[in-house]
Order: sequence, then structure tokens, then C-alpha cells
Amino acid sequence: MLTEPSAKTQGLSDRYAALTETGLADEAIPREEALSLLGGDPHEELWPLVQAAGLVRRRYFGDLVRVHRLNNVKSGACPEDCGYCGQSKDSEAPIRAYKLQSKESILAEAAQAKASGAFRYCMALAGTGPTDAEIDHMVDCIAEVKSRFGLETCLSAGLMDEAKARRLKDAGLDRLNHNLNTSEAMYPEICTTHTYAQRVETLHAAKAAGLGLCSGVIVGMGETRGDLVETMYALRELRAESIPVNFLLPIEGNRVLRDEHHGAPLTPAVCLRILCVFRLVNPSAEIRMAAGREQHLRSLQAAALEPANSLFVDGYLLTKGSGVESAMRLILDAGMRPEFDGDTPEGLRGLLESRGAYAPIKDEKLSESKLAKLHVRGVETKECADAACSPSPGNDHAR
Repeated sequence: MLTEPSAKTQGLSDRYAALTETGLADEAIPREEALSLLGGDPHEELWPLVQAAGLVRRRYFGDLVRVHRLNNVKSGACPEDCGYCGQSKDSEAPIRAYKLQSKESILAEAAQAKASGAFRYCMALAGTGPTDAEIDHMVDCIAEVKSRFGLETCLSAGLMDEAKARRLKDAGLDRLNHNLNTSEAMYPEICTTHTYAQRVETLHAAKAAGLGLCSGVIVGMGETRGDLVETMYALRELRAESIPVNFLLPIEGNRVLRDEHHGAPLTPAVCLRILCVFRLVNPSAEIRMAAGREQHLRSLQAAALEPANSLFVDGYLLTKGSGVESAMRLILDAGMRPEFDGDTPEGLRGLLESRGAYAPIKDEKLSESKLAKLHVRGVETKECADAACSPSPGNDHAR
């Protein structure tokens, strides 16, 4: 049911004003509306949708963006057959497999996460689910991360029962990540070694243990709009506090390489629209533009921080992502502010105080051949001092 427009949504059409008011009340827009928003030309009325989603996002998170850093603490040799994953038993992707990292290595990564301004330190273990020995190890590591760095923590470790989840909670873990990935109907197409129901059981176990839920999707595996909408509402029903929206990165050697949604390739406009609808279905959840944002959102990444309030830096499970400085500039370019878990890291103070401005280019950083062609507004190099190489009036950006 849509809520009636108010003064807060002045300037929006009746349709988008009603969508916004529904989100401001922390209610989900109707399913038929979500399906309609995802259909048709992805560019049609895109910016009114972005504005509506942005107003809802600001209701719950203001202009703050949470930066997450992910550490793949155990990689490869997984007995599951998830078709999208390079760690799958069926994948021929050339990944580097390794056993569970030492406590020292996990803490070193936590230190880097703290220094990079991460709001949350996320750890992931490949495999069906953690053994008792792996739980022992992670309990020790999580307790040390919390006591030494005070970071928010999240763990992804496969299928898990309540007893194991409770041990992690008692050690200080804040959230458990276990993605639904797609709809229940489509799930057998991407994985046969475990079921969608088992994933839901793990999330219920985490909730019963008092852990926050982080659960999201992978868009671009050949799902329909209906599949995606069903997943959006399933995550709402589970009350997932954090929803990472991943866009498929096709890795050579994996079984799932479609890289398309509802029969069409992923484009920046499609991805932005999907993030907006996720926000309107799950208004108060942390919506993260996760894996694939650089490749699929491209020049619309800053605009995507209207519906999304969270992102990863420095990489994903198996692929490299943009670095800290690039992510901070993206946040600032969007008119947002990074949300830190504590004080601003010393290494980021200058960048943030300058609002991401670049330092002036110095002559010694340019080659002689480039200097001969360079003309900056109001400043000419020696080689361009004569009128012959001055730019034409009104055309001083053409070079």
C-alpha cells in the first residue's frame, strides 16, 4: 500500500512522491510496483526514482556512507558447486587456495581495515560450514579484533547452527553474512549441493543467537525481474539489517557466466535502478553496492550512493576492487561523508579536509614532450608562451 504524499516530497510526481512516503514510513512498496519499476526502458524516469530512493536513504542514514573491508580468510577447496564462485568444486578458475589464515594474519588485516577508515571488518571462509576447530579459531580472532581495534565485525562461513552462531556472538561478532543470492525458485539452477531452505535456516539460527543479519543477492545470473523481486521481499521478511547487492563478475572457468538480468546485459542504468528498488522495498536496511560496482555501475557509482549507503574497498573475495582513496573521493563527489567507527584515520584527514581536491600538477612531474602541449587556464608553459600555440578563444579545454 502506498502512502499519501506530503510536503517532504514536493516537486516529485504523485507516483514517486507516494513511493517516497511509503519508504519514509519504513513500509515496503507493493510487489507490483517493484516489478513495474524494474521493467521497460531502464533510463525512463530514472532520476525521479533516484531522487525518491535518496530521500528514503537520508531518512535512515543521512549523508553517511559505511565503508567495509573484506578479508578472505580461507580460500578455495570448497565442496559446494555454486556456479558463480571461483572457489566451487566445479570451477576451473585459476584461484589461489589456502587454509585458514593465522590469527596474526587476520589481525594484520584488521589493522589495515582500521587505518583505511573501514566501518566494518568482514571475514569470509570458503566451505560448506565451519568445523568446531574453525569456530574456536575465529572466536579467538574476533575477540582480539574487538578488544584491540573496536571495529564492527561480520563473518561469512557457510551453513551454521545456532550453537556455533551463539559462540561467535559471545566472542563479539556483530553480524553473520549468508546471502540468499537469488530466489528460491531459481536456486537449483545455480547450486545443487545445498538448498535455499538451508540458507534460510542458517539466517534464522544467527537471528536466534542474537546476531545481526547480513544477506544479499548476486544480480546478473540470468534471473528474471520476478526472481529479483521475490528475493527483495524475502530479505525484508527476514529483517536483514545489511543487504549487499552484488553484480556478477563473470570469472573464466566458472559455470555461471551469463552476466545478464531478465534476458539483457547489465548496464549502469539497470544496476542503479535495481539499487533504488532495493531501497524502496527495504527502506531502513543498510544497502551496499558490493562486488561488480566498478565494472557495472561505472560512471553512475556516485549516483548509486543515493539509494546505497555502504560499499566495499580494496577488493572482494576473488577480485580486486577500487582502493581507499578512490572510494573516499567517490563518497565526497556524491556529496556524502564516510562514517567511521571512531576518529577519522590520520592518513585520510588531508583528503577529507580538502573534500577530495587534487593537488596542483607540478612541472617536474611532466615530461618535456607533454609540457610542450600543456595549457592550463591562466598559466602557460615556456613552450606555449608564443601566440602560435595559444588555444583559440573559448576553447581552452580542447587540449
